[in-house]
Amino acid sequence: MNAFQLTGKRALVTGASKGIGVGLARGLAAAGAELVVNARNADELETTAARLREETGATIHCEPFDLSAADELDSFLGSVVERCGPIDILINNAGRTHRGAAHEMPLEKWREVLDLNLTTVFALSQAFAKHRMAAGGGGRIINVGSLMCSTTRPNNTPYAASKGGVLLLTKAMAVDWADHGIRVNAIGPGYIDTPLNKALVDDPEFSDWVTQRCPLGRWGTPDDLSGTVVFLASPASEFITGQIIYVDGGFLARF
Repeated sequence: MNAFQLTGKRALVTGASKGIGVGLARGLAAAGAELVVNARNADELETTAARLREETGATIHCEPFDLSAADELDSFLGSVVERCGPIDILINNAGRTHRGAAHEMPLEKWREVLDLNLTTVFALSQAFAKHRMAAGGGGRIINVGSLMCSTTRPNNTPYAASKGGVLLLTKAMAVDWADHGIRVNAIGPGYIDTPLNKALVDDPEFSDWVTQRCPLGRWGTPDDLSGTVVFLASPASEFITGQIIYVDGGFLARF
């Protein structure tokens, strides 16, 4: 269906050198989008981009940058637009976590997680919205949330707080920018087998808990998220904004 095609669109995907970011980038490229991929490590980013170019034939630009420098994100996006052209779709995927008991959580770690997972999402989205308003063409923002937009587990205080914030930030930005044709939504991945979750995947007890708790009986993969991100980036979701779609194998549906 043409409604799901992204030909002629350019998408910026953050945190795109590994894990979920690769799955999202692959899906967007397969749907016809030109990509601008971002991560901190330039070598890892170029390796991933080369692989995706070979797989999809897409045009892919690499823009390595540390997004935790929130005050510099407006100029970062401006330089990306100058080098690569206008950005139609922003995928806020970059994030980090730090696990530990709440009463033992160092404030510096709390700030690191909140700064990247929440403040950076707002600052880059703000820069993108101003860019799209100036261009007069609307746009799409897709934030990567988590099961922890709605619930939590022990020893995840800063991550849960940041992802809970992402959910309400998604709704707030959707309301503020609707008149400008900017749709803002989120996806909530379930337990996805990625390098970030390697310690959990490799823990037999935890991995068994995930597969038994998930109605579909397995860990998700980054590619499981690609269809949803294409849907939210495409004209097929024109009347959807301020929403989150959980891609979790039914995890949250099970009591």
